[in-house]
Amino acid sequence: MPILTGPFGRVAAAMVTPFDEAGELDIEGARRLAVRLVDEGGCDALVLSGTTGESPTTSDEEKSALVRAVVAEVGDRARIVAGVGSSDTRRTVALARDAEACGADGLLVVTPYYSRPTQEAVVHHLRTVADATGLPMMLYDIPGRTGTALTTATLLRLAAHPRIRGVKDCAYDLLKSSRVMAETGLAYYAGCDEFALPLRAIGGAGCVSTVANVAAPLVRGVLDAYDAGDRASAARRHRALAPLTEAVMTGQPGTVAVKALLNARGLPAGPVRGPLLDADAGLTARLLELLACAEARAEAEARTADGAAVPAPEPAVGAGAAAMPGGIP
Repeated sequence: MPILTGPFGRVAAAMVTPFDEAGELDIEGARRLAVRLVDEGGCDALVLSGTTGESPTTSDEEKSALVRAVVAEVGDRARIVAGVGSSDTRRTVALARDAEACGADGLLVVTPYYSRPTQEAVVHHLRTVADATGLPMMLYDIPGRTGTALTTATLLRLAAHPRIRGVKDCAYDLLKSSRVMAETGLAYYAGCDEFALPLRAIGGAGCVSTVANVAAPLVRGVLDAYDAGDRASAARRHRALAPLTEAVMTGQPGTVAVKALLNARGLPAGPVRGPLLDADAGLTARLLELLACAEARAEAEARTADGAAVPAPEPAVGAGAAAMPGGIP
């Protein structure tokens, strides 16, 4: 059964932006993390300077330097998508053109935030950005952060633009997603980790995953099992990853959680920038326990697939934000 890959890959990590101890951009760390995510984690795309990449607190110059470094390091074997969205159309166009000049393969453009433009204004903004470069563009629909959703009608209009090719879907609206996928050629990517499998099951192209920063093989394993036709294994893998996903994505921004895990394992990450605050020791310990448990369950599932029944460990009571049901039997 062939694996269908969308214009922005299938398993994309929403990569953190590593900083050094002084809070400055760690270019060497970004290179090392990109190599790990692609060569060891199996990601076929990296999304830079998104929400997880702390785009609100990185300068335009830092965004450009990050794209150049990651393209040079892994651009021959992964698609590099640059987050260029802002609430200013002129600045977004400038960032898009710069990302293209730096070698990005695609653009992630969020709906303008704070000013709450009308849908007509949103269409004008996004078409203007799409017209500014020759790169394919992924719309970022995340109304919980921007205050402005992309309506179904707006998405149907935007789909007519030849360079608007996909949607990073964080709208929590499967009815909208289903209709747009049915009526357009837009490639849909789950931007919320818990929706990676459900969206793939109704025709989604893949995911843009925060959890992949620390568990890329596990994130990919869910989609690999589904695409191989093993729906039961995909469901078990999805449920096994759910407690970690919940702990990473609730209670604090995902960036805070995955940077804590990367730092604890000696991998490039560094501190978060204000107004975010770094995770404390207690949160980090709980996250590490859940990550280890998810990894053990994935290993147990792999052995089960090979014909050897192996019991999977359970997370300790109170290890996560609120342990979710399910998991590998």
